[in-house]
Amino acid sequence: MKQKIKQKSNSFYNTSATLRVDVGKRVSKVTIAVNVLLSALKVIVGIVGQSSALIADGIHSLSDVFSTIIVFIGIKLASKPEDKRHPYGHEKLEPVVSKILAIVLLATGLVIGYNAVQLILQGTTIIPAEITIYVAILSIITKEWMYRYTIKWAEKIGSSALIADAWHHRSDALSSIATVVGIVGARLGFPMLDPIASLVICIWIIKAAVEIYLKAVNELIDRTADEEVVKCILQDILDTEGVMGVDDLKTRTYANQMYVDVEIAVDENLSVKEAHDIAEKVHEKIEKKYNAKHCMVHVNPGPIKN
Repeated sequence: MKQKIKQKSNSFYNTSATLRVDVGKRVSKVTIAVNVLLSALKVIVGIVGQSSALIADGIHSLSDVFSTIIVFIGIKLASKPEDKRHPYGHEKLEPVVSKILAIVLLATGLVIGYNAVQLILQGTTIIPAEITIYVAILSIITKEWMYRYTIKWAEKIGSSALIADAWHHRSDALSSIATVVGIVGARLGFPMLDPIASLVICIWIIKAAVEIYLKAVNELIDRTADEEVVKCILQDILDTEGVMGVDDLKTRTYANQMYVDVEIAVDENLSVKEAHDIAEKVHEKIEKKYNAKHCMVHVNPGPIKN
């Protein structure tokens, strides 16, 4: 029996296309509204309070609005049913959207980093106002709540794009922590800490962008399912009445779902119909239990090949 069972993968969920769109729409509306208010507050207070770190943080929050809009569009497009030109569906549009988000996030980080370097080279001596500290702390609390809210629903519907958006919120929360450190340090007599904080924010954003991009790539290159998932699938197939063994088992992820290809061994004396009925049992069990997009079953005559 051949087994090639390694690497990690996504979890799989029983969620309808309608539910995914509804959840995506609801989460998007909430996060867009909060981000618009928060980014406006941070940019305005950052300008008035003379904090480059808070302004950078506000721009980061504003990029979240754009990314959330892209996420919702991606979820809606990915939920479209199969058609003649796309017989396997449109689910892979979600990781495509995740890659776009990663690029937007990367560009945001580079702009913030460039401005921070410019201020450092100029030797800034600007001391941010006290109010900027309170706004940055408010941002930490708000963005962490947005991360938890978004990730909860993203995991329920198995949306890679929504998960990417959640981590966008988390990176914003982390950048706000750096903002607080920079502002407090500047007010304690180290004005250079404010632009340095912006530079730290830049590094965090770029790191998050690279991780999101690589995760999206893995979802597009048909990587195998998680090892534990494959082991469970193998056991369920072996437990099916009439299956003498498994000659080969392959899985590949397809956005938030997967394809399963399996070769089973059955009694060589069975009729074609009897062998087909066993294969059909395996097919229905795997598709239903693991929300597989498709399970292809090939029947071999037993005994199992060595």
